[in-house]
Amino acid sequence: MIMRTTSASSWSPEHAAARVRRPRVSARAVALALAAALLAGVGWAAFAPVRVDSREALFEIPRGTFARRMAGEPAPILPDEISLTLGLRDVLLLRNLDEVPQIFGPTLMMPGQSFRLPFRQAASYQFACTAHASGQMTVSVEAHPATPWMRLGWRARALWRRVWSKSAT
Repeated sequence: MIMRTTSASSWSPEHAAARVRRPRVSARAVALALAAALLAGVGWAAFAPVRVDSREALFEIPRGTFARRMAGEPAPILPDEISLTLGLRDVLLLRNLDEVPQIFGPTLMMPGQSFRLPFRQAASYQFACTAHASGQMTVSVEAHPATPWMRLGWRARALWRRVWSKSAT
């Protein structure tokens, strides 16, 4: 058995760095990992069941809305269009916290009163609404996302609406 010894004079930082090689992560491995993560996320969005906390979508008409509108001030209290989904969030709940009655569709809501409207068919509905400057509001009701493609589209639209509404405010 032959043993080699090295003298202190043969050691250099370059030799030490050459011995301690770190494995390199290739761009291809990173791209594959990102593609796998993206595919896993899309798979989850398509195949996982859609769950919501409540079937009600609550919208409130705040106190002072009528007075602000009569003074000519902008009072954006309700969106021009409300989106609901059958089987998930398919009940519109309006609450009048203003001091004056408000009309929504054929219903007169007195101050402090709530109005609950369940939807059973996917469609776009137009309602008279005194809380809007235009005097009307649209409620769009989507079909239940039963298939993976429908769930994927539903989740994408929900994410888009959330991002878009935050950037608009």
